[in-house]
Amino acid sequence: MGQTNYSVGHEAELRAADYLKNLGYKIIELNWKTRLCEVDIIAKKQAVMYLIEVKYRSSGRQGSGFDYITPKKLEQMKFAAQCWVQDNMYRGDYELAAIEVSGSDFTITSFLPNIL
Repeated sequence: MGQTNYSVGHEAELRAADYLKNLGYKIIELNWKTRLCEVDIIAKKQAVMYLIEVKYRSSGRQGSGFDYITPKKLEQMKFAAQCWVQDNMYRGDYELAAIEVSGSDFTITSFLPNIL
């Protein structure tokens, strides 16, 4: 039986979280969700909170994962970030970020710590 989209996505998020830890980020939460939105990874480095979208692609045949961060997706990410900030009464600095994970070995191919 093959992997489900959920299990593949979750594995990509775990690999991305490990990558961030190796760069000195503290993982605050994985898969933060409300019924309206979600954030894949919430991580902190120094005094900045990062709300991170993980984009996985099994291959580059249909473009990179970052190609799927459209203006509409950016708006969804901004909305999710605002929801998280409000729900957590967070008053510090935060950034929207994205990590691209690729291939069957879940290689981190790119990290953008500030996508705006």
